[in-house]
Amino acid sequence: MNISIEHVTKKIKNATVLKDICLEMKGGTVYGLQGKNGSGKTMLMRAISGLIRPTSGRIVINGEQLHKNISIPRSIGLLLENPSLLPEYDASQNLKLLAKMQGGVPEEEIRQLIRDVGLEDAGHKKVEKYSLGMKQRLGIAAAILGSPDIILLDEPINAIDGEGVEEIRSLILSLKNEKRIIIVACHDKEEMNLLADEIVHLRDGRIEGQENGGAA
Repeated sequence: MNISIEHVTKKIKNATVLKDICLEMKGGTVYGLQGKNGSGKTMLMRAISGLIRPTSGRIVINGEQLHKNISIPRSIGLLLENPSLLPEYDASQNLKLLAKMQGGVPEEEIRQLIRDVGLEDAGHKKVEKYSLGMKQRLGIAAAILGSPDIILLDEPINAIDGEGVEEIRSLILSLKNEKRIIIVACHDKEEMNLLADEIVHLRDGRIEGQENGGAA
């Protein structure tokens, strides 16, 4: 599994939100995107996921160019801010509906995901009664449902307490061991260093620098 981002620029109206981005990514690695709000972290994730089309440049995933050979990556999970969840459904029902849209996922996998993100005691509570942190946990479960090859997580530990952060960190690192590409945006520098093998620093839509993370 590999992703090649080649001179990607994205303009929205009069603003250039991504500027000549070049990156190579490979499986079995956690990539951290670090930068202030508006630095381009979320836009880069949206570009990789196929949600936005680059103004110039290209993104190639396993030899297939986005928006030419394929419209979206064949196997991808995505967590963006405010996960799309059905409030009148519980965690299990939300994941089962998503699994049906994906063509089916074994029920045991769904039950295991709920345990992995620490929602086993709230799995049958309606999402409308969830705290922000609980919704974030369920959003992470939705992003990794079906074992996608590429997982993009935008601020995955947002609103999650200390014990929960350790659970999510362990889950992300276990996914790395399954040779997936995991891309995490996180404003917390200390947490990013614990999670990432490689950290990409973004500023004003450009790559400002790259360094090894503490998980390398």
